Amino acid sequence: MNDTNERKAFVIDTNVLIHNPESILSFRDNEIVIPLQVLEELDRLKTYPDQRGKSARDAIRFLDTIAKKGDLHEGVKLENGSILRVSLAQSERVPKGFDLDKNDNRIILCAAALREGGRQVFFVSKDINARVKATALGVKAVDYEKQKVDIATLYQGVVEVEVPRETIAALESMGSIPWKDHLRVNEHVILRVHGSAEERVTRWNAENGTLDVIDGEPGSVSGVSPLNARQRVALDLLLDDRLQLVTIVGKAGTGKTLLAIAAGLRKIYDEKTYAKMLVTRPVVPVGKDIGYLPGEKQAKMSNWMQPLFDNLEYILGVHKRDKVKTVDQMIKDKQIEIEALSYIRGRSLPNQYIIIDEAQNLTPHEIKTIVSRAGEGSKVVLTGDPYQIDNMYLDANSNGLSFLVDAFKGQSLYGHITLQKSERSELAELASSLL
Repeated sequence: MNDTNERKAFVIDTNVLIHNPESILSFRDNEIVIPLQVLEELDRLKTYPDQRGKSARDAIRFLDTIAKKGDLHEGVKLENGSILRVSLAQSERVPKGFDLDKNDNRIILCAAALREGGRQVFFVSKDINARVKATALGVKAVDYEKQKVDIATLYQGVVEVEVPRETIAALESMGSIPWKDHLRVNEHVILRVHGSAEERVTRWNAENGTLDVIDGEPGSVSGVSPLNARQRVALDLLLDDRLQLVTIVGKAGTGKTLLAIAAGLRKIYDEKTYAKMLVTRPVVPVGKDIGYLPGEKQAKMSNWMQPLFDNLEYILGVHKRDKVKTVDQMIKDKQIEIEALSYIRGRSLPNQYIIIDEAQNLTPHEIKTIVSRAGEGSKVVLTGDPYQIDNMYLDANSNGLSFLVDAFKGQSLYGHITLQKSERSELAELASSLL
């Protein structure tokens, strides 16, 4: 490849391929370098039972497809104009105390070796510490930005507007009012009378160019009543069978999971719209993975899934149903399934109401994989707080939940709401805001 030295060289860390197995295609008309240690780490991760293992296998298969087109050591030309190659290079200028037994450090030394050869090199990693170390060695380090959004301007799903009292009167009289501002499909508007607590919740009707009132007394949904206007919007989206995908974003205590489960129980037991409800959340290991814990799968999952059981038990306590006494009975009757997210991979999920809790801990690639599992007649609800992330390689801007909200806004089968007010207690509200 005669033009290699004229190209920028992007050295890709393992976590970037786990984040997006096809991230290589994001670097057009440049050279993409995969250090040998990255292949070793992918080989180690491929046996993991969680999403990391699947992503590693996807990345390996993707690289194998490219390898069939040429010699990866010499470099293979990609359709996007880039060159991909695997490098064995290692800088010999090793700082004192730099542990060569760590693959992360050897990957950085590969980037350093290319820079010492006169190349313009960028080390691409989701690991902040690895980027800092690379910078300390004189290598430019960057995050993988392809699937990032700006959380500060993320779609809210709702607009709040002050209006004269006459506007509210017209809305109550006609059921809808013309609206000059063009909004996104399924976007809501909360109309408030200036200087008053009076408000109405409306929904943009794109076909007629009107705001349609939805603020009739909503009553109780499985014993749960909305405590503020945004919760009312959430229930409107959750109970709308035309919407196949709904996201609810909000800090702790805003009612995301409780509202999603309450609406699901109505759809399962009262309206019989779906065959069953599947409630799941990603198991994000802090230290050891769930597979290392003792006991059977159900016992191992109990701690991870306890918040979901707590919500179900609360609903059963405030809303009695004939022949349904406990959560265990719901599960035994196969009306509800509570499962770790890693265990539903590969399944087809038709005619189900699917809740994915804590979705902010998923990468955009994982979100795509999971949402695409939904079969015919299913509804997928994702809840989460982008500011409370346990995955060390994600943040408020790069997590899969934020990415999905930005990508799907304006689609006819999708609805979104950002909840703001904690309804747990004054203490919980202060803790969420101050800590």
